[in-house]
Amino acid sequence: YKWYKISRILYMHHIPVLPGVIKALIRVLWAAVIPYQADIGEGTIIGYQGLGVVIHKRCVIGKNCHISQNVTLGGTSNIYEVPMVGDNVTIGAGANIIGPVTIGDNAVIGAGAVVVTDIPANSIAVGVPAKVVKFI
Repeated sequence: YKWYKISRILYMHHIPVLPGVIKALIRVLWAAVIPYQADIGEGTIIGYQGLGVVIHKRCVIGKNCHISQNVTLGGTSNIYEVPMVGDNVTIGAGANIIGPVTIGDNAVIGAGAVVVTDIPANSIAVGVPAKVVKFI
């Protein structure tokens, strides 16, 4: 997250080459794609230094989220919208959140879940495809 944050600040200040260099280093060192164009909120933790994490460049991730290893937040072909993640969301290892989905505040996405529909706030979603199993 620290490397992402530096590249994001450089990008927001219209410094041209360095954000791309940092993105490439993240890719090489941790096998992760965490683009500087993505809007990731303060206090968000990307577990295990982002190992295997893939985030679409148009994703918006709220504050104080926890994203475990091997998580994908990505788009689908021919659809412009990408996942939007609320504040205080926990995403378990290996989860995939694909397409124009919104994850509500304080939600928990279980490990290995495949989310293709919206998940409401204050809920726990698990399975393939992910379904809400409990409200918290």
